[in-house]
Amino acid sequence: MRLSAENTAVVLDSTADLPDPRARHLNWRLVPLYVRFGEETFREYVDISAEDFYRRLRASSQPPKSSQPSPADFEEVFGSLSEYERILCVVLSSKISGTYESARLAAEPAGERVKVIDSGVTSGGTVILADAIQRRLDRGTEEKEIDALVDRFKRERGLLFTVDTLEYLIRGGRIGKAAGLAGQLLSVKPILVLDEGEVAPLKRVRGRRKAIAEMERLFVEGSQDGSGLHVGVAHADAQEDCDELAGRVRAARPHAALDLVLTLGPVIGTHGGPGTLGLFWFQDESG
Repeated sequence: MRLSAENTAVVLDSTADLPDPRARHLNWRLVPLYVRFGEETFREYVDISAEDFYRRLRASSQPPKSSQPSPADFEEVFGSLSEYERILCVVLSSKISGTYESARLAAEPAGERVKVIDSGVTSGGTVILADAIQRRLDRGTEEKEIDALVDRFKRERGLLFTVDTLEYLIRGGRIGKAAGLAGQLLSVKPILVLDEGEVAPLKRVRGRRKAIAEMERLFVEGSQDGSGLHVGVAHADAQEDCDELAGRVRAARPHAALDLVLTLGPVIGTHGGPGTLGLFWFQDESG
């Protein structure tokens, strides 16, 4: 069957950090993850905004925790999309969350109508993949083209992030292959990647300014300027640093499309902590 924006919905989980995905594309929907402060549980972007989350985080004596949606949460959203013949559900890396498994279980009864896609990334990276899928839906596409796109995205996409402290990644059990950095001095800022869906160290620099400059250098090294280069930046309660990084991206790649400037939401903020900065890109000339 020919897939189009009229007959195919795109479902994202809330770690894509789009509070209102329908404002981006009418056929997009959101399934929220959960964040918990003590006995209080909130659905990301439904019961708590990013701004409220960081305000609570600064004031809370207890660290927050996050949890994945249940299969029933996905089933509810899939069931609300009866006007669409197909659903493409694009979720964060299965290596760092059980969200993919919940979506897969929810999709089973629907058979071929629902396809669950492990993006291998999170936040803006997921959105950049979903945007590439949407560009193909807008002009009409086949499922095999979507499959080839997802495979190429996993091979070629760029994703870098830095954190102010590794404390949150360690505490949340998401430290992955970067565990060896845990004893580093506070002044050392790691440049991290998602390697096969897991957090892994790439570089270590001293100080925040050098970390931002190194992210820019690695971005330039790993991309080519042009309108087919799609870029996103994101931050956790670090607007000035995000503005600087976005400015560097625009100057270094003036013909690229800076598609996203996001605030990292409660779930990513729980694991990265305030001060996290992310940079995502994908070369997609044929969209």
